Amino acid sequence: MALQFTTSYMTDSLALMTYYKQLGERAITQVADAQLFQPLDDESNSIVTIVRHMSGNMKSRWTDFLTSDGEKPWRDRDAEFSPASLTRELLMQAWNEGWACVFQALEGLTDADLGRTITIRGEAHSVLQAIGRQLTHYAYHVGQIVMLAKHFQGPAWKKLSIPRGQSTEFNSKVMAGELSQR
Repeated sequence: MALQFTTSYMTDSLALMTYYKQLGERAITQVADAQLFQPLDDESNSIVTIVRHMSGNMKSRWTDFLTSDGEKPWRDRDAEFSPASLTRELLMQAWNEGWACVFQALEGLTDADLGRTITIRGEAHSVLQAIGRQLTHYAYHVGQIVMLAKHFQGPAWKKLSIPRGQSTEFNSKVMAGELSQR
């Protein structure tokens, strides 16, 4: 991810949300359809479960973000963790619908909105706190998706960042202006 210098929390938050969305997608594309449903063990979640949970969370938290509680009465969080039979296309549709809610809400905000109050489960949060809470939540789950995809792919895994043992070479190229930072 190329770092854009900014002093705007909103600009940075949008860039980071975009980065995590793309990182998750790049991991998901590497796994076979059957692996989307495969957890590591009985206490783990599959990629399908993680995506369903993220999508449900995103739709709930970001729909009417400034005017209604972030835990909507129509959300069925428990169902997000129950077995589901989805095609890859339907899974990605849920993924994209969730992220669309995130971006629609964030793109309408400015840094002046960061001190406004919103609620999540009846608890007051500043917009700044709510964005930080969700950004870390999504990064956590995207990390799980990446870990699962990497595990399933083994040696066939296509690196999503600087490959192991190539940091010095990469940094030298960046400093020489041959590459932009990822």
